This record gives sequence, structure tokens and C-alpha cells, in this order.
Amino acid sequence: MTQEALRERRAMRFLVAYPRTIPVAIFLLVAAITALSVYAIELGDHKREHAQLQQRAQAVASALERRSANMSSYLRAGAALFSTVEGVTPQLFERFVGNLDVAAGPSNSDGIGWAPRLLPDEVGAFERRYQTMVGKPITVFPAPSADSVEVAPIAYLRPTSERNDRALGFDILSEATRRQATEEAIQLGNPVASGKLVLKQEGVTQHPGFVLYMPVFEQGRTPKRVKGFLFAPFNAHDFVASALELETRGEKGIRLYDREIAPGRLLVELPPAQATGVTVTEPVMIGNHDMVLEVESARGNSLSPLSMLTMLFGIMVASLLMILTRLLTRQAQEDDAALAWLEEQNSIRNSLTRELNHRVKNTLANVLSIISLTRRRTKSLDDFADSLDGRVRALSATHDLLTQSEWGTTPIRDLIAAELAPYARQSETVLDMDGPDVEVAPNDALSLGLAIHELATNAAKYGALSKAGGNVTIRWKKLSDDYASLEWRETGGPAVSEERVGGFGTNLIEKIVAHELRNPVDLQFRPEGVTCAMTIPLREPSDFAIRAGRLA
Repeated sequence: MTQEALRERRAMRFLVAYPRTIPVAIFLLVAAITALSVYAIELGDHKREHAQLQQRAQAVASALERRSANMSSYLRAGAALFSTVEGVTPQLFERFVGNLDVAAGPSNSDGIGWAPRLLPDEVGAFERRYQTMVGKPITVFPAPSADSVEVAPIAYLRPTSERNDRALGFDILSEATRRQATEEAIQLGNPVASGKLVLKQEGVTQHPGFVLYMPVFEQGRTPKRVKGFLFAPFNAHDFVASALELETRGEKGIRLYDREIAPGRLLVELPPAQATGVTVTEPVMIGNHDMVLEVESARGNSLSPLSMLTMLFGIMVASLLMILTRLLTRQAQEDDAALAWLEEQNSIRNSLTRELNHRVKNTLANVLSIISLTRRRTKSLDDFADSLDGRVRALSATHDLLTQSEWGTTPIRDLIAAELAPYARQSETVLDMDGPDVEVAPNDALSLGLAIHELATNAAKYGALSKAGGNVTIRWKKLSDDYASLEWRETGGPAVSEERVGGFGTNLIEKIVAHELRNPVDLQFRPEGVTCAMTIPLREPSDFAIRAGRLA
């Protein structure tokens, strides 16, 4: 042997001595390199996702501010117009709103309204004047209290709708959040948005929103005197949704908070496709009122496509190297593996041979029993031939019933009738079957048919069907929507020996069938005859529909 051959042999001995160490070490090394690569890719993707979130937050915030700025411009224009007239009449307000076309405007508010500023003792005169000008009554609510200094009831709100009509007559100065916004608007002389509140238009619902107020001052008065307030109510959900018409949300989540991020200050939430908790925030100024926009990523913890490809490629390379190394260590074990495989195949073949032998014996016993039973109960050769032909044909009906049902449900009655058809004739009363219409799933039908087959075979060989005068009673009933019970009882047959040893059929019923039906089988060999009680599961077609579709 040459020196080179000796070195190769030593290397092979080393591989055989450590058949798993080297392949595992190579696999772990490549896996570690792959993991580092995936980490680097994911780190870059997370940074890019954060930048995209920040960009999206800025775009949505800009869209919201543009919407509110548009409405603020409308309110300023209205305030300039209304400050030049003695009183805001319905005709003037309608002309102003009609020129704006608020219902189709880009701000997506609930409209534009007018609330005149009144003293408490002027409320009655206001209601009468409104009745005269508009032609329908109005009631200021809530009624001014004893300490009320001034009131500002909503006189007009357009577009006209049942929703907006709910707010007519409401005193905007009666509620603290609205009053605070009007006071800030008077100080600034510009539109100011209120904090979180529920619009009177909402009725019984509690969808949050806010109102943009613009004071209207009497022209030429010093100091300035407020004539009333132009305002625009906003449903927060509709306001954000309208802004997202240009800045599409995609799968990301959007939340808008009043001043700060807190559960009680949430105005609207458009949840992401998948909650991840990865968020960025962006300040938003709506009508000189601070709000906070929060955008949440929907990507979650799943790996990016590039990371998945890198990981799969790394695993494939590591696995391939491990397999190639492992193959070298298996050379000395191939003979043992081949022998083990041959022994296993031989064991399987023996088991199949025993099973086939058992089935053939059962089939022959069934045929012999049918011949004997038919011979005892016929009086002519033609009758014998007809009866024998029909019963032998019935043996194949059971398998046809189960395998040709296209994996649909099978009635218990049809299953039992097919299995016991070789032993029953209209002129004979050896079988007594009774029960409701109950159907079982394909696998359960096969198991139940196997059990009935074994019981019938045993009865034909040793029990009630093996002699004249024997009788088999089968009763089944539905216990609930999920289970049914079946009872097999033999009478009139040979006495059952107490020393009887259970055979293959007994083990099949008590172990295999019970396992398949997922319920115990009570099989008893009493002296007066065999009894067997089974519980059968009843499943919905959806439980096996997918499998059925695949088999079809």
C-alpha cells in the first residue's frame, strides 16, 4: 500500500470515528455566516422601513394641515364678509356657503355653521326672529343658567341634513372644550381648532371629532366686539380618511391624537393590516391647535424576501456540504444499512402475507357460510342458485359502497345493509336492523364497515349466523350532534365458550377500529351470544372536505 493510500485510509478512519462531528461543524459554520448576512440585511431593511414611515408620517401630516388650512381660508373669508353687514340673514349665509360648495369641498368637514353671540336675555327674541326668517322653530339648548354671561347658539349649519339639524340651537359656549377654543380664537383673531369632543351631529354615537372656530368681529368697534362665530365641525375619522385620498395608507396604521399620545386623547385610529408596535410620530398643527400623528408599520417581525432567499440559500449550501461529508462517513455502514432495510422489507412482506391469509380465510368462511345458510333455507336447485348468486354478489357491494362514494358521507343503514346483505333475505328473519338516518365520514365509514365485517364473519363462523335459528340484532341511535352509538347483539347461536381466546378479528375491533373511531369498543363474548357496543363520531363535511377535494 502506497503512502498516499495510507493517508487516505487514515482520513477515512477519522471520518468513521467521528461520523457526525465534522458534518455538524461544517453546517454550523455556514449557518453562522448565513445568520450574520441575514442580520445585516434585516438591519438595513429596518432602517429603510423607519425612513419610509417617517416620510409617510410627514406626507400625511402635510395633507391634514392642507385640509385644515383650506377650511381656515373659507372661515376667514366668511368672517370678512359677515363683519361688514348688520346681521347674518339666512339668504346671506346660503349665498356664502353656496359659493364655497362645502359639501363637495376638499376639507371633508361636516359643513360650515354660524353661531351668533347673544346675551342670555336675548335668547327669546332670537328664537322668535329665527322663526320669522327661517320659517321653522328653533330652541336654544342647553338653556342659559343663572351665571351665564353670554350664549352662542348654532343658527345655521350647511349642508342641510338630518345629521346637521341635530346641532341647530346648541349653545357652543355651554361646553368647556368648545368655549376654550372660541376664547383662543378671539385672542388670536384666527381660526382655532378645539380639543377632542363628540359633535352634536353624532346623535347617540360617540365618534370623536373637533370643531374649527373663527370669530367674526363687528367692523369699526373699539375695543373689538365679537358678533358671532363661523365654525366647521369635523368627524375625525372622515377628516383623516379624506386626507389619505392623496397619501394612501397601504398596509400602515394611522392614529391621530389631541395634543399628546394617550388613550383618552385618541381622535381616530385606522389600524394596520398587522399590529407590530413599530411606530413614528409627527406633530400636526390643525387650526392653531397641536395634534400628534402616529404611523405604525405593518411589516411585523417577518423576514424580508432578500433575507428569506439568503437564509434558504445558506441552509441549502450548509445542508449540501453536510450531506456530502456525511456520505463519506457512511461508506463503512452501507452494508449494515442494506441488511437492515432487507430485514424490514421482509418483515413488512410477512405482515402483508399474514393479513392476506387472514382476509382470504375470512372470505372463504363467508362463502362457505353463505352456501350452508342458503342450502338450509332453499327447497330447489334454482332457488339455491339464485340465492347463492345474490349473496355472493352482495359481498362486493360493501367495498363498492365505501370506495365509490367519492369520499362523501355514508349512511350507517346502507353500510350495515351492504355488509350483511349476504346473510339476509326477505323470507328470512336472521337479521334485525333499526335506527335513524345517520351518516358518517369516509374514514369512520371504513372503520365501521371493517368492524361489521369482522363481527359478521365471526357470527358466520362461530356465532348466530352459523346455525339455523340464529339471530343478529343491530340497533343504532344518535346521541348528539357529535356522536352516535351502535349495538350488535347475537342470539340463538351456539353457546360461546368461556375459555375462548380472542383472535385477529377481536384485536382488530378492540384496538384498530377503536383507535380509528377515537372511542373504546365494548366487545363481549357472553355464553348466550356476542355483543358489541361502539361509539361513532359524527363530523361536519367541512372537517374532511379539503381531503376529499384532493382525492377527487
